[in-house]
Amino acid sequence: MSRARCHLRAALFLAAVSPRGAATRVAARRGLSAWPAPQEPGMEYQDAVRTLNTLQTNASYLEQMKRQRGDPQTQLEAMKLYLARSGLQVEDLDQLNIIHITGTKGKGSTCAFTERILRNYGLKTGFFSSPHLVQVRERIRINGQPISPELFTKYFWRLYHQLEETKDDSSCVSMPGYFRFLTLMAFHVFLQEKVDLAVMEVGIGGTYDCTNIIRKPVVCGVSSLGIDHTALLGDTMEKIAWQKGGIFKRGVPAFTVLQPDGPLAVLRDCAQKISCPLYLCPPLEALEEGGPPLTLGLEGEHQRSNAALALQLACCWLQQKGYQDTGELKASRPSLLAQLPLAPVFQPTSHMQHGLRDTEWPGRTQLLRRGPLSWYLDGAHTTGSMQACVRWFRQVLHRRERPGSGSEVRVLLFNSTGDRDSAALLKLLQPCQFDYAIFCPNLTEMASADNADQQNFTVTLDQVLLRCLAHQQHWSRLREEQASPDVWSAPSPEPGGPASLLLAPHPPHTHSTSSLIFSCISHALQWISQGRDPVFQPPNPPRGLLSHPVAGSGAVVLQEAAAIHVLVTGSLHLVGGVLKLLEPSLSQ
Repeated sequence: MSRARCHLRAALFLAAVSPRGAATRVAARRGLSAWPAPQEPGMEYQDAVRTLNTLQTNASYLEQMKRQRGDPQTQLEAMKLYLARSGLQVEDLDQLNIIHITGTKGKGSTCAFTERILRNYGLKTGFFSSPHLVQVRERIRINGQPISPELFTKYFWRLYHQLEETKDDSSCVSMPGYFRFLTLMAFHVFLQEKVDLAVMEVGIGGTYDCTNIIRKPVVCGVSSLGIDHTALLGDTMEKIAWQKGGIFKRGVPAFTVLQPDGPLAVLRDCAQKISCPLYLCPPLEALEEGGPPLTLGLEGEHQRSNAALALQLACCWLQQKGYQDTGELKASRPSLLAQLPLAPVFQPTSHMQHGLRDTEWPGRTQLLRRGPLSWYLDGAHTTGSMQACVRWFRQVLHRRERPGSGSEVRVLLFNSTGDRDSAALLKLLQPCQFDYAIFCPNLTEMASADNADQQNFTVTLDQVLLRCLAHQQHWSRLREEQASPDVWSAPSPEPGGPASLLLAPHPPHTHSTSSLIFSCISHALQWISQGRDPVFQPPNPPRGLLSHPVAGSGAVVLQEAAAIHVLVTGSLHLVGGVLKLLEPSLSQ
């Protein structure tokens, strides 16, 4: 028996599922991955999503992307052909008045802030983002709301049939992949629904991203940069910055936030080569001077950088469209970095202030309080975003109201996908002093046939469970490295972080280094919540859920705890699966 198969059996044992049931589910999963598109598709939303899933990118396509990195024009030309086959030309996209935003961390939040600000001016907004959390239609929004199932279904089949009818049998790729199809669909939706502007979030990178077919955005933005998607974008910050700078267009203003010197110089060079005016955003504190402090709808200190970028993007868009109410200019500060000129410092208008305050972006620094349970949801999946997530989690815990009596339990629910360094992410989570670390794949339920929105055909159940086992092994090694007589002494202050935000050490339980693997998100949540979440009330837990000794003893601790703090992080897809179960209204 192979070593991988032995590891898989160990994972299934920890997940407390029977070998026969596991084999059946693996077979079922493989069967789903080959689910053909309906021969005569109906007009139901789930039919549309299932057909869309047949376009999901596979490993061979990703390999093709890597080989073609040296020729980005190949990618853009292919997208132009798909656009033409769909009935549009690149020039048609100029009508959308696009704000194009890229970055490694914070680009989605920046988009959300920007869209909300401009909606406050009475504008009809379009918003394209990825990935989705619960339903795929979340990726295409009008006035901040996901398009309806009916609208999604109508536009999906219209585009799908158009592309089917224009297929060239001589072409090796007759249909666009999953993300490209949704990008094309977003263009059609926004044009047909006559939005005043479209906020477009780049998928991966910038230069090679299919959204970069846009030739005349109104303004571009680059949020914080970090290491991510190294197989496609490169393994240094400078290479990644070059990718992000690929969205710059001649004569189109662009803005970025404070970056390390190397990447900032690369962004500057990218802009200068094509005569793109690039500006550095002043910190939010500069815009607050002389006025009220700005309240943000998204928690976490790192969101202030995203909000500062969003204010500049919104203000620039409004000014280019002739709006007068864009904020009173303040005395300009000299840039601390000679590399870039500083963007204007202005007093945010009431529309801008209310837009920042009212921004909602689920799954990012989101807190749900349910009886004794507090669910902390953040889709951090890079080292930079995980550092921000840990700071937010610790800050909220520091401010919490402690129970008068009884114990508090801290639980980590984690998964990581792709080529990300899960060991590095888990190491950053160590200071949070978790009592339990729970690992599970991004599968909401074991039987996912009725949940087309969250199906992933690019991996098998074997692969994702083996990855969970690797996460658990990384965690165990980290705990062993930390084991010492003073392991529960106060942690050292974080660089640049106030000592007042450090967590007071709490006495260890006998299970303080325990970890478990569950086969799906539902089983993990059933064990964590122990029936104490007033909303998440699934039927009786599957047989054998508590058969593992740690699961059985931990269940008693969780049942008796006065407060349970659960951090869900490592993957936006994991957060989406958790939200689907905790917030059923998101599936309606």
